[in-house]
Amino acid sequence: MQFYITQNIFTQILIPILIFLARAADVSMAAMRIIFVTRGIRALAAIIGFFEMLVWLIGVTQIMQNLNNPINYIAFAAGFSMGTFVGITIEKRIAIGNLAIQFITERDTVRLLQDFRVNGYNVTTIDAQGISGPVKIIFLIVRRKLLDRALNIIKKFDSDAFYTIEDIRAVARLSQSM
Repeated sequence: MQFYITQNIFTQILIPILIFLARAADVSMAAMRIIFVTRGIRALAAIIGFFEMLVWLIGVTQIMQNLNNPINYIAFAAGFSMGTFVGITIEKRIAIGNLAIQFITERDTVRLLQDFRVNGYNVTTIDAQGISGPVKIIFLIVRRKLLDRALNIIKKFDSDAFYTIEDIRAVARLSQSM
């Protein structure tokens, strides 16, 4: 009787928990692998891919060996959802890479450009014509970790500024990349 209870706890509770954890881990690793691939970090992406598939294989093996337990299917799907959430959270925390911010303002930007440059930002400005007259287009490259700080400077300067943010794969001067 005791063996049956122990076996039942193992197949009904422990296996689904392990499947959930394996799936959450492999999907989190998949998110990180994709981020590293898009950033051109091939070696780390390959290493993560190896462990991602190893963990996935362990999870799928447990599903296939325990097809009679519908809780395993729920654990597998819930692990996928949790892995997605965790992967995105990790990506936001490590914030690898650079972003391009472009914003448009009608205000005089002389002091703003000085503030950006004093704070170590490389910034470029272009005179342009907007719907209601002359505007400045400001281009700014920032590390992902510094995005909030740069946006706060922009919002403080002009809360009505229109801005866009784009991912950048690489940043280099042409003379440095040759």
